[in-house]
Amino acid sequence: MNNLQPSDPTSIGGYPLLGRLGAGGMGQVFLSRTGSGRLLALKTIRDDLTSEPGFEERFAREIRNSDRVRSPWTVTVVDYSAPGQRPQWLATEYVPAPSLGEWVTAHGPLPHTAVLSLAAELCGAMQAVHEAGLAHRDLKPGNVLLARDRPRLIDFGVARAADDSRHTHIGVSVGSPGFLAPDQAVGGVAAAPADVFSLAALLVYAATGRGPFSRAGEEVPAATLLYRVVHEEPDLAGVAPSLVPLLTECLAKDPAERPTAAQLSGWLAEIGGRTGRWPEECPAALTGRLTEAEHAARTVVDLEHHAVTAPAGRELSPTVLSPDPVPAAPAEPGRRRRPAWLLTTAIAAVAVVVAVAAAVHFGTQRSSAESSPSAQGRPSDSAASATANGKPSPSATESGTPSAPAQEPQEPGAALKVIQATFELATGESVEAGARTLVMQEDGNLVIYDQDRKPRWAAMTKGEGNSARFQPDGNLVVYNRDGQPLWASRTNGHPGAVLVFQADGNVLIKSGDTVLWAAGTEN
Repeated sequence: MNNLQPSDPTSIGGYPLLGRLGAGGMGQVFLSRTGSGRLLALKTIRDDLTSEPGFEERFAREIRNSDRVRSPWTVTVVDYSAPGQRPQWLATEYVPAPSLGEWVTAHGPLPHTAVLSLAAELCGAMQAVHEAGLAHRDLKPGNVLLARDRPRLIDFGVARAADDSRHTHIGVSVGSPGFLAPDQAVGGVAAAPADVFSLAALLVYAATGRGPFSRAGEEVPAATLLYRVVHEEPDLAGVAPSLVPLLTECLAKDPAERPTAAQLSGWLAEIGGRTGRWPEECPAALTGRLTEAEHAARTVVDLEHHAVTAPAGRELSPTVLSPDPVPAAPAEPGRRRRPAWLLTTAIAAVAVVVAVAAAVHFGTQRSSAESSPSAQGRPSDSAASATANGKPSPSATESGTPSAPAQEPQEPGAALKVIQATFELATGESVEAGARTLVMQEDGNLVIYDQDRKPRWAAMTKGEGNSARFQPDGNLVVYNRDGQPLWASRTNGHPGAVLVFQADGNVLIKSGDTVLWAAGTEN
């Protein structure tokens, strides 16, 4: 999830926009919510599509048609724009899950049992669509969400309306190159057999990491893929032998020779592919990713509802914080030593950055030599002792004495505060510079507030006893009380990197002049 851009509206159709989920061929997708707090994916439609003659009427008609497909594998349409509104938009239930394309790109092909389960579930989805007398027309890895209970199909009505628009142009094919059927590639009408072809191509991708008309690691023009789809045989190398005969039938050039979704479902059942097994067969790493995404999305809504309380104003600590380099103190007895490495956490994409703004998070090992938590954040370990009010002693600065705060306006990119590792924020502590305050809240969330005490970014973490630490390797990590990392900036590998609060309100991690990470909280 990404931040809203300055040019983005705050709401569309009466639904508040909380962040950007992504963008596709049809337009931008935002995270939104209903008045009761139900999360929505709100997709806006590109102006060039809506300007096509008759698009708005087709759009409304296809959305109504897609609502006829009431199945567990499709997302529910909640609302959509009326003709004449700009932008045209569609709001569906939000499914906090990566697409098949995102997952395979990041983690590689699915295990064979997961591919079988995915195939069975998507066959069920196709049956429901075709029994309603409809076709999806754009079945591809990006339009399949790997949800916790079962995969979901998305972009149903939008794809159909856009496809009808493209049909007004001679020689324009419908669908996504590499996953569309030959009958689509030559400009024919996309019907149920074309969906079966696309489903088979998608399953080859899930099993091998590439489409049946692509070569491993190559990037080719769409025209080349279209030529291969029409004239060449599919490459099924790497597909499990039990699946090859089925997929070969589905990838027949002649649509009349392809099986129906119902027939394919029966064949899959004979080799172990049945619906209802996805939660057991999906990769274990995916379930962890889904938990993180679900929590992150809900926390965005909590933030938007101001469920978190902004901290009271606090005194600025010195401009530069840099403890003397000393070995780390032993871990506290009975407490796990916090690792310096990062456990990867996603959301996205997705990557998951909060809608209220991008952020910086800290973490490493706490020491028994640390002083008790203060009102302000502090350098960790005995090398930089904290005074009673939480401000570092003079030894914590580069020059040996605290730097004076800036006395006059500075350039937007000027640094108001430069923090060097190691620096920690325990529960209830904060660090402030100019119009930004970074606080480790009592609820375990690391949040950046602006001068009006409104949240601009949050780490989407929670838990009693969480802390944030900026580490010597350049990584900013949030840890739970047991020393397990919950979030990180993934900027490790950069010793000497610094955390910077800029005059324009942005918070950065920099190595020299290179920006490694930015919260995106500039004015």
